[in-house]
Amino acid sequence: MASTAPARLTEPQLAALDVLAADLTRVFGSRLRSLVAYGFSPDANGSPLPLRTLALLERYDFDDLHRCAPLTRAWRRLGLAVPLLLTRHEFFRTLDVFPLEYGNIIASHVVVRGDAPFEGASVSDADRRRGCEQQAKSHLIHLREGYLETGGDAEDIADLIGASSPAFRALLLDLARLESTDAANADDEHLAAIVEDTIGVPATLVREVLAAPVAKSTAAEPAALLARYIEASERIWSFVDRWKP
Repeated sequence: MASTAPARLTEPQLAALDVLAADLTRVFGSRLRSLVAYGFSPDANGSPLPLRTLALLERYDFDDLHRCAPLTRAWRRLGLAVPLLLTRHEFFRTLDVFPLEYGNIIASHVVVRGDAPFEGASVSDADRRRGCEQQAKSHLIHLREGYLETGGDAEDIADLIGASSPAFRALLLDLARLESTDAANADDEHLAAIVEDTIGVPATLVREVLAAPVAKSTAAEPAALLARYIEASERIWSFVDRWKP
């Protein structure tokens, strides 16, 4: 397997990818141009998420989807997410539509089958900035509306902070990449330091939010933490709104 990222695949994952590659080859034959794995980050508790994959195809139709559908349960049992199926034309023509998602795949993936698919592919700075702005503003709106829905209940506020933490980490990683920082493998400490240096959001606040899914039961004043969290999210949106390469 060719790779643009450090080797992070376990033996069970490699075996699962071999099964997936064989299944897709039976369905698509030579129309399967490349299969890549991506999305290696664990969830907020450190547990591995279903491994994501992208299959780039020459073409496909509903009959192909019909043949794949019965296979998806077995793929899930192997720890794989259902693969993203796209033609090469679709992928390259929509780099500007999904700049963060596709940009992250290009930046960190492992080739499972076929040729290295992303030669010459890149996401423009303007598209990445726009993607980050949408992500940051959506996160801020989610926190504000989520707080209203809690009715001020401390336990519900703690749940809101914990549930939002993975999306917050994803946002911070995308912002770090926007700044051309090599943060693909940044742990929470490193990421908190990057955010403090580049945006001015206190590293202590970042660490508290990123730890929330595990530590929410011990949070003394979740409403006070949420207030600081929302203020930080406002600052993050303002930063990316003004960002220039």
